[in-house]
Amino acid sequence: MHWLLDSVGSRIAPLSHTLEPFVQTVGGHLKLSLKTVLGLAISGILLYLAPLGAAQQAGSTDGPKDKDSASSADNASRKASATGKETKKAEDIPVRSANKTEQMDASVYHIGVEDDLQISVWKEPELSTTVVVRPDGMITLPLLSDIYVVGLQTMELQALLTEKLKPFVNEPQVTVVVRGIKSRKVYVYGQINKAGAYPLVGRKTVLEVLAEAGGLNLFAKKGSIYVLRTTAGKKERIPFNYNSALKGKNAADNLELLPGDIVVVP
Repeated sequence: MHWLLDSVGSRIAPLSHTLEPFVQTVGGHLKLSLKTVLGLAISGILLYLAPLGAAQQAGSTDGPKDKDSASSADNASRKASATGKETKKAEDIPVRSANKTEQMDASVYHIGVEDDLQISVWKEPELSTTVVVRPDGMITLPLLSDIYVVGLQTMELQALLTEKLKPFVNEPQVTVVVRGIKSRKVYVYGQINKAGAYPLVGRKTVLEVLAEAGGLNLFAKKGSIYVLRTTAGKKERIPFNYNSALKGKNAADNLELLPGDIVVVP
């Protein structure tokens, strides 16, 4: 308010000399002095300008706060938007589950390519048949056409076929028998007497497969043997300590193999 009084006083002071004759005439009739007339004029001006000054001060004070508030709200909105995008991105991103062949116990059988299956439907001989799993993982059955079976256990395949046959057969009873297993293999390469592919029936360790392959030859580097294994679509290299495995002090040294493993003997 002091700045307002100073501003008004500085502007009215020059006018007082110019208006003095007029004020003296009016003041004479009204019996008022120059000081009194000017005081009344200034009071009226102050009463008129006071609300404007208050509004201007309020605007200058609140303006930055409003800007800060708007800026904070905008930043919060951007953060929320970014968080939402990150969450959405994380959700869109599919979680890649490991292949059943990679997760399975070596002793648990899962249907694979080239396996020979006999499928029987009780009291439905025309629906019973023998099939070999194709390279694309499919088998073909009457009424059901192509069905993907790789990675399933026999009980899972029985349940699947039972459900699919219900529209055609009253209370179907399905049995799946494995006649031949050709999908479970491990491979041995390098300085070995009989390199090649070997069937993996049940559990087998590296030493057992090396024995089937005729053992190491004279040029084999016993300390550099390793196993190549595919996990979640990526190859991993697992070192194998041949001498420690032969000693038999620690069972973990003799690595248990999974279908698809490759034993490399440099």
